[in-house]
Amino acid sequence: MLRKRTILFISVLVIVLVIAGCGQAKKETKIKVAMVTDVGGVNDQSFNQSAWEGLQRAEKELGVKISYVESNQDADYKPNMETLFDAGNDLIWGIGFKMAETLGEVAKLNPEQKYAGIDCFFENPTPNLVGILFKEQEPSFLVGYIAGKMTKAKKVGFVGGMDFFVIHKFHYGFMAGVKYANPECKILAQYADSFTDAAKGKAIANQMYKNGADIVFHAAGGVGDGVIEAAKEQNKFAIGVDRDQNDLAPANVITSAMKRVDNAMFNLTEDLVKGEYPGGTNVVYGLKEGAVGIAPTSDKHVPQDILDEVDKVKEMIISGELVVPSSLEDYKKWMK
Repeated sequence: MLRKRTILFISVLVIVLVIAGCGQAKKETKIKVAMVTDVGGVNDQSFNQSAWEGLQRAEKELGVKISYVESNQDADYKPNMETLFDAGNDLIWGIGFKMAETLGEVAKLNPEQKYAGIDCFFENPTPNLVGILFKEQEPSFLVGYIAGKMTKAKKVGFVGGMDFFVIHKFHYGFMAGVKYANPECKILAQYADSFTDAAKGKAIANQMYKNGADIVFHAAGGVGDGVIEAAKEQNKFAIGVDRDQNDLAPANVITSAMKRVDNAMFNLTEDLVKGEYPGGTNVVYGLKEGAVGIAPTSDKHVPQDILDEVDKVKEMIISGELVVPSSLEDYKKWMK
């Protein structure tokens, strides 16, 4: 009898250990997702930060293991990708259009590794690569409409980061929105040729305010910190980008053209977890998909009647009745 109890005890113990071992194995095989930031760093209060917030949400809601590596210069992209590849990540993100070439290269070198790029378009993406794009011109049109309605000087400004197609979408979408709301309004525009030089952003914005602009919109990453600082010092208005930037200057940032990089990061990571990774494609997000829009804090400074008008314009864009220009060529045609 004692022997039977001993055998039964050992059998139960073995089962418990096996179950525990399976649980441990399951824990150890948790899906790993990592990202390589652009040069602005993970705490840029803009683009990279929004991307990281999306992965943090994925960690909380989907149980994935997340990490990041920061890039200090363009030359860091490939070594950082290699570091994350060696770490055994299931999905590696590249944040920013400047990483597209590197992503294309490493995806071909490592066909079993899954990659995705924010603001990256791939002509013929390999099955292990996904490009994520946004219709940045759409939220830019909405904040441009707000600027056109709220300017008292009938002069506003735009500060761009790098002179590149992604920033052009912000630029010409904004200009079209301003003109749609206020055809007589003048628009000053300048590129900083940087996404990190806040001092240059401040200098450009100060000059625009000096030249009579009372609202300046930036699409310039860390350069925009300087734009917002100038707005605070000059007691003028600024418009943020990518995430709701009102917290940087509550009395001066009247709205922001939000680009929900965080949602895109979360959505694709969720697809990966479900086994539905859309490799070999480019995915485009806009107002219709709820991936872009204006900041929820806009009602702090923007009158309700203008916000109501913005809602109507938004529906026109979603329905296709109003097509927002995304380039200089499109803008010129649109103005005619």
